[in-house]
Amino acid sequence: MELYLVGGAVRDDLLGWPVTERDWVVVGATPDDLLTRGFRPVGKDFPVFLHPETHEEYALARTERKTAPGYHGFSVYAAPDVTLEEDLQRRDLTINAMARDRGGRLIDPYHGARDLEARWLRHVSPAFAEDPVRILRVARFSARYAPLGFRVAPETLDLMRTMVASGEVDHLVAERVWAETVRALGEPQPTLFIETLRECGALAQIFPELDRLFGVPQPAAHHPEIDTGQHTLLALAQAVRLNADVVTRFAVLVHDLGKGTTPTEEWPRHLGHEERGADQVRALCQRLRVPNMYRELGALTARYHTHCHRALELRPKTLLNVLQGLDALRKPQRFEQFLIACEADARGRLGLEDRDYSQVMLMRQVYAAAASVQARPLVEQGLTGLALAEALRQQRLAAIAEARRSFNRVVTPPAEYQ
Repeated sequence: MELYLVGGAVRDDLLGWPVTERDWVVVGATPDDLLTRGFRPVGKDFPVFLHPETHEEYALARTERKTAPGYHGFSVYAAPDVTLEEDLQRRDLTINAMARDRGGRLIDPYHGARDLEARWLRHVSPAFAEDPVRILRVARFSARYAPLGFRVAPETLDLMRTMVASGEVDHLVAERVWAETVRALGEPQPTLFIETLRECGALAQIFPELDRLFGVPQPAAHHPEIDTGQHTLLALAQAVRLNADVVTRFAVLVHDLGKGTTPTEEWPRHLGHEERGADQVRALCQRLRVPNMYRELGALTARYHTHCHRALELRPKTLLNVLQGLDALRKPQRFEQFLIACEADARGRLGLEDRDYSQVMLMRQVYAAAASVQARPLVEQGLTGLALAEALRQQRLAAIAEARRSFNRVVTPPAEYQ
């Protein structure tokens, strides 16, 4: 029985990156060999075990044979006669198909170290085409390693296009699409995830709502980049720049989905895109089984982002309605995420990345003013029911009006964003 460190731990160590988890391949063993040593089985589709002390994953060397379309259409063979080279050959990219033995010796039959040095994301073998999840993984690795200069090898991109054309991508399951997407959004350059999927044609199949944004024009006076898809990528890059969390980055990614359904005769204007966009966000999230916190912030950002952009001209009544629509007083953390998403949207315009965005300052002051008005003093006065609600509303309107006056005394409103 031989043990080999494999995959990401070897890759990241060669890159000089911290290794956060280690996976092992076991050659020349059976499941019983590991069970007698106290390993705990966890694999459903193939033999994977957890070490009794370190809890690291140990997988028996295996080969796979395609038996049906999609991610689950494989027959797995794991036995003592499977070699390390055979196990590594089934992996997706050459940079993930390296191993180290217990003495630290690098085993690299598919030249992963060479591609690591040359900054190529290259598939190991034609078997890459048998698993559609690998398209998502390559796109995610593009998002992770783009700052280091990595790019997808031309032959790998061609193979990905062939997979899309053959319909293999149509067999992706929602859970895997979302798992790879949310991981990609947390990478240093998540725009490359979208761009890579679009370049191979997969974006239209997986995220048609995003794909149709490319080629849709916006008013050049407010959007020098014009193209809505490019604006979305610029805004996502700004979300990274603002250190937005992954939930907020998702909201930025989907904030303008409604513009993809604007009738062409109305271009470049997009009246009503906010409501349409919120509906599309909810539909996308239902299709991909996206968690509620992403769905809620995404839909609210689509619905109310233009209100935030116009905050400097809105009346106190409208500002309070926006706070209530966002449920800001009960969910202040989500309200802050919304503001960051709006700022990323405003800065995600070609040449306007550093323009002042005072709206977010005003919205924070409006929120603080409304939140300072509490119901308890009114209850102590004997107010209840509708009378209490109305009194609370009037006091909050007055507080918001005063906050606006104070804001206007110290801040010069910038040009309107539309």
